[in-house]
Amino acid sequence: MKDNPEVLAIFERYPADIRERLLTIRSLITETATQRDDIGELEETMKWGQASYLTKRPKTGTTIRIDRDNSGAGDVALYVNCQSSLVSDWRTMFPDLIFGGDRSVHFTQGRPLPEDALRQMIGMALTYHSAKRSAARTRV
Repeated sequence: MKDNPEVLAIFERYPADIRERLLTIRSLITETATQRDDIGELEETMKWGQASYLTKRPKTGTTIRIDRDNSGAGDVALYVNCQSSLVSDWRTMFPDLIFGGDRSVHFTQGRPLPEDALRQMIGMALTYHSAKRSAARTRV
């Protein structure tokens, strides 16, 4: 993945503790994408004013966005398309985490990031479309 200067500039605007947390999640996203053969080429961009990560070639997954959490549920959040089943699946898999409706998972500064769970969630998001296609072929 090529660094996006616009995204890096957004991170610089955050207080150091928030920036560090977001950069850790960013690293987990890029590491997950590069370590797995079933994840397409990753692109870093801006969507809705948030750092966003999506697969380009092939389009294996749904967009992941990360940002400061202004909802009060946590300090930072990871967002996915609310039309996906991802957050519902994650809620079942990781009941101790904090979720925002069907679109986000929230993390507070006072607790360590659940890196293993995050890697699993990131992998699921970045393979969401390919997993759905595979499941549809299996049903036929």
